[in-house]
Amino acid sequence: MNNISDIAVKTIDGNEEKFADYRGMVLLIVNVASYCGYTPQYQGLEELNQQYGDRGLRVLGFPCNDFGAQEPGTNEEIATFCETSYGVSFELFDKIHAKGSQQHPLYQTLTNSVEPKGDVAWNFEKFLIGKQGEVVARFGSSVTPTSPELIQAIEAELAK
Repeated sequence: MNNISDIAVKTIDGNEEKFADYRGMVLLIVNVASYCGYTPQYQGLEELNQQYGDRGLRVLGFPCNDFGAQEPGTNEEIATFCETSYGVSFELFDKIHAKGSQQHPLYQTLTNSVEPKGDVAWNFEKFLIGKQGEVVARFGSSVTPTSPELIQAIEAELAK
């Protein structure tokens, strides 16, 4: 399955949400962490949110403690950190597992839908989702939110 529309997730406030509610929007799903070398990418993710939000892009952050225990906080601590440190206004979700035996169904679908297939390697890996919920691209942690290859892919999906 290459589509996430039937998957449900919990927001950082504990409300259940289905990806079907995002139909017609382009999504950028990122596993985030507060104590990672890539944590400053929050700034670029917020820039994408501000620049493309009115055109239909939704940046969705999924806190994850699977990599080097770099996201140990509670949901409340994570939300406060993101808002006060980086001015994050994009949506954050309940902490999830991106790999391992407790891997969330979202990440089971994401990691098996596009190349390179397989486990998420580290924090701040990015998955681009098309307007109908299809997984269209995957970008490693070192690809910054403002990198030309990611911007080009986002703009191509928004134009569809």
